[in-house]
Amino acid sequence: MAEVLRPEMLDISSNDNTSSLASSTELLHVLAVDDSMVDRKFIERLLRVSSCKVTVVDSATRALQYLGLDGENSSVGFEDLKINLIMTDYSMPGMTGYELLKKIKESSAFREIPVVIMSSENILPRIDRCLEEGAEDFLLKPVKLADVKRLRDSLMKAEERAFKNMMHKRDLEANDLYSQLKRAKI
Repeated sequence: MAEVLRPEMLDISSNDNTSSLASSTELLHVLAVDDSMVDRKFIERLLRVSSCKVTVVDSATRALQYLGLDGENSSVGFEDLKINLIMTDYSMPGMTGYELLKKIKESSAFREIPVVIMSSENILPRIDRCLEEGAEDFLLKPVKLADVKRLRDSLMKAEERAFKNMMHKRDLEANDLYSQLKRAKI
């Protein structure tokens, strides 16, 4: 039976200079996928120590169910599902991490979410294939705290850039509307 552990939040304040988004109360939400209970617990702990909200599942199939991509409406019921990163083991029974990556990248709803593949096997053609398919990164196990922090910092910067771009676009739209109203003398 597949196991889904509900996400919990752990807010660990950090002394480094982080962006305004990093210091907000909204933590990065990571979906971690691994068939090994030991590896799941290990990556979950690394993510929590790195101030991430974590949801762990034990298979690629269960990850698809959680995301609502299994063809059924069987997501675990979280309202406004917001995932910032998916970390998945490569070698799992049933469906590999590579196959999960492909399904996520085919999804219009989730294709923009970065996917990181993890593996204890350093097989270059496998790594290249995952990166070519759209993986954000390929990490060798055991994953290190420095790897997780680097990913988190990269994601936070990307989130901040996206927020700034959205605000800039809104400013441009507001200025355009103001110009149109001014021309119409309203």
